[in-house]
Amino acid sequence: MGLLARIRKEWFIIGIVVVILSAKLQPSFGVKGGPLRPEYTVSYVAVSVIFFNSGLSLKSEELTSAVLHFRLHLLVQSFTLIFFPLAVWLLLKLLALTAINPWLLKGLQTVGCMPPPVSSAVILTKAVGGNEAAAIFNSAFGSFLGIIVTPVLLLLFLGSSSSVPFSSIFSQLFMTVVVPLLLGQLCRRFLRESLERRKLPFGTVSSFILLVIIYTTFCDTFSNPDVELEPTSLLVVVLTIFSIQLSFMLIIFLFTRRSGSGFTPADTVAILFCSTHKSLTLGIPMLKIVFSGYQQLSVMSVPLLIYHPAQILLGSLLVPSIKAWMTSRQKAVKLTSLTPI
Repeated sequence: MGLLARIRKEWFIIGIVVVILSAKLQPSFGVKGGPLRPEYTVSYVAVSVIFFNSGLSLKSEELTSAVLHFRLHLLVQSFTLIFFPLAVWLLLKLLALTAINPWLLKGLQTVGCMPPPVSSAVILTKAVGGNEAAAIFNSAFGSFLGIIVTPVLLLLFLGSSSSVPFSSIFSQLFMTVVVPLLLGQLCRRFLRESLERRKLPFGTVSSFILLVIIYTTFCDTFSNPDVELEPTSLLVVVLTIFSIQLSFMLIIFLFTRRSGSGFTPADTVAILFCSTHKSLTLGIPMLKIVFSGYQQLSVMSVPLLIYHPAQILLGSLLVPSIKAWMTSRQKAVKLTSLTPI
């Protein structure tokens, strides 16, 4: 693959690096009260556009075939929104005894509270040949569920700013997340044929707006001289994130492949990615709302910014191995069914 092709493929990851460096060089442009006015353009306009775009692009009409697989959905959502945050909370009890930046540890907890992403789990499931319909349903349903559950988990595990009342958080979430999402779905009902024919770049639009949100978040950090990020703490967080992903994928794999589980190899693939992946698109705007006013907000967002490319990188590396396993299992099932009794 050529350099330009690689840049086009990984443009979002490169964009994250570029906007963080830009924020370091000129933080005054994107701080609250600065020329960009992020307290309005980001907190309300950008977040609303992201979720309107998500509502417009979510193919809810394709989910009917997967709706009745209740056990699969229950496993994915309970693992993602109950087991994951609780397990991370217990792990952080141990890491709190070390010298790691406590705000990075809080950021790890926010990762645990996030719902599955709308796209990456589906893309990887499709690449392997897994149960794509189940992956689509759980990614979409998890995003809707996360609008309610994720803020509750964040407030439960981390508490909220004393300057932002609980009712204010949910009213802002409702107006900037729920309403745009529902409006997007409503518009899709009338524009479905046109949208499918034109193949508009919904993912690119959301990713670009997300870069703006990341930029303004780090502008706040670099404009505050009291915020420091130690390289050692950052390295430990990176290693912890990869360890969490690998451990949780192994747990899911062993659980779904035990005798009598009732899950096919294709189901296992969908569960594997949907249960262990976390949404950056929903996460960053939600952190911006729930923890508005926190000077350490950008430090809290670092683990989520690391987790996003890490889950894509790890998933992509594992695709050939998982695909080979699933193919061998499917062949074994076919041979068994053809063997005369």
